[in-house]
Amino acid sequence: MTNWRTAAGAIPPLDETSMAAARARQDLLTKPQGSLGRLETLSIQLAGITGQPRPRLPRKAVIVMAGDHGVVRNGVSAYPSEVTPQMVLNFLAGGAAINVLARQAAARVTVVDVGVNYDFAAVDGLMHRKVAYGAADFTRTPALTAAQADAALQVGLDVVEAEIAAGLDLLATGDMGIGNTTPSAAIVAALSGRPVASVTGRGTGVDTAGLARKVAAIEAALALHRPDPADAFDVLCKVGGLEIAGLAGTIIGAASHRIPVVIDGFISGAAALIAVGLAPAARAYIVPSHRSVEIGHTAIFELLGTQPLFDLDLRLGEGTGAVLAFHLVEAACRILDEMATFAEAGVTGRE
Repeated sequence: MTNWRTAAGAIPPLDETSMAAARARQDLLTKPQGSLGRLETLSIQLAGITGQPRPRLPRKAVIVMAGDHGVVRNGVSAYPSEVTPQMVLNFLAGGAAINVLARQAAARVTVVDVGVNYDFAAVDGLMHRKVAYGAADFTRTPALTAAQADAALQVGLDVVEAEIAAGLDLLATGDMGIGNTTPSAAIVAALSGRPVASVTGRGTGVDTAGLARKVAAIEAALALHRPDPADAFDVLCKVGGLEIAGLAGTIIGAASHRIPVVIDGFISGAAALIAVGLAPAARAYIVPSHRSVEIGHTAIFELLGTQPLFDLDLRLGEGTGAVLAFHLVEAACRILDEMATFAEAGVTGRE
């Protein structure tokens, strides 16, 4: 079993030879050079990630990490924590949005209980990897102990390695956890240094009073714990969450095995910040899917130095945006692989 810290230090750089070959082929295809824009640059990134000049990514999965948050008792969510296990059961029954979109994309859904405040019976399809019954209320104590954060990161690595053993070419990150936009905003505020109110949105749809409580809770936690922005593990422990840690572990694990990771929205973005803080080389393996309506999402893209593929005003989570992006990822690969060159098509190229 690989330790997540070992995996973090073993992430290879992108394969420059494969990227050069993909770039050269793009310039020979029957189109004006660069005319397919970011589909072209995405295909070149995927070539570098996989080490394949013409990557093919047929085996797809979304890993949905589920966990609860003690900070919910401060009135930061429009829904009670009981919804977390209820939605997990909905995922397992195939009735959630992520199930619908995953079926369309021919992707499997793997659901992991890394920190739900509920004891599930034996349920087909659920990975029982509970580290604790939710993160602590970070307005009072750190969200996670160092041991809990370490264990949840390891869960992420272990789960993605199991997926790789089952056959995996392309990964999406998904989440379920009532209240988890609160720790995500806290992570973004801690790492960016931006005012809490500028990176904290309404999440599940809290009213103005609820948003004020949410901002106040995060401000109180940051003042109490003073997380070190130069230490991603410290930030994770003090204001993070178990599913966020689990997702960070999956990103690190996938990158260490040259698997591209399509990240979902705000929560996955916060997890990506933690992953990159712990393993800077993982940054090159991340493909951001969409810009959510959460106002702090823009700060995440700035910290990661990247831009999302689309903006559909999504704010559901579960991995829905990431799985939608699978279609664009596949399109980028197919254009590179299947489109004819000028010579192959007998078409006159550029002078």
